[in-house]
Amino acid sequence: MAYNFSQLKSKVTDTEEWLKREFSSVRTGRATPAILDAVTVDSYGSKMHVNQLASISVEDARSLRVVPWDMEQVRNIEVAVQNSNLGLSVNTDEKGLRIIFPELTSERRESLVKLVKQKHEEARIALRKERERVWEDIQEKEKKSELTEDEKFRLKDEMQKMIDEANKKLDESAERKEREIQS
Repeated sequence: MAYNFSQLKSKVTDTEEWLKREFSSVRTGRATPAILDAVTVDSYGSKMHVNQLASISVEDARSLRVVPWDMEQVRNIEVAVQNSNLGLSVNTDEKGLRIIFPELTSERRESLVKLVKQKHEEARIALRKERERVWEDIQEKEKKSELTEDEKFRLKDEMQKMIDEANKKLDESAERKEREIQS
């Protein structure tokens, strides 16, 4: 009997996407528009993301240009970025906002690496929990005589290969982010 690993595959994909989003919000020395994805602005009586109110572009290695579609939103965006605790400085001009990324100190780099490791571990734990859930389900099916013992262990090996592959991707992603922070 073939076991349906679609839920496990979905959880693996979700975990990889979550980690990618978390890493994109970890600020390195380089300007990246993704850092503003988590910033919400009080606008028109509701909360909206910056990228829904303005175009965001990289001006140079350490600054972003935010050009609101409605120039009345400049002040709201400025306040939202300053309140986001991302450590960014904001200058306004007639074109919109210029967001400047300060140089990273060695202490800040170390704390960012710790944060990356923490997020990486959270993703690994999520995969471990899902693996345990699937393994319990497989064992339950064997107890109900829906699977033979040989099938159970074959499925366990198949599941472990998926988890190992996913963990390898997570490890590579974390290593890449750590190198980016250290450079």
